[in-house]
Amino acid sequence: MKATITSIELKGPVKFFALSYSAMKIIKQLRATNCRDFKKRGFWTWHYTMTLWNNEQELKDFAGSGAHLEAMKKSKKIAREIRTITIETDHLPDWTEAKRLLKADTRLKF
Repeated sequence: MKATITSIELKGPVKFFALSYSAMKIIKQLRATNCRDFKKRGFWTWHYTMTLWNNEQELKDFAGSGAHLEAMKKSKKIAREIRTITIETDHLPDWTEAKRLLKADTRLKF
């Protein structure tokens, strides 16, 4: 299975409202998929999500369509930085491990 871990650093606390509006639509889209597990958390300008998928194709189908695709197109307006990694795993990691994995990834970020 594939898990995607994402962190979003907002440009400021007021951008939370735009993030929340997009997140409501994305979660509705997510509930209509075969996503195995989902976690989210955030405070002030830092927000995190994790999703677990049966395979990479399901993950890509979700990420490249609907509300998620629309939010990605608008992300530069609200986010200072977005980090995303995909790992092979049977379950979502705890938040400490997820944050460590995001920080350890040295690829160029948005």
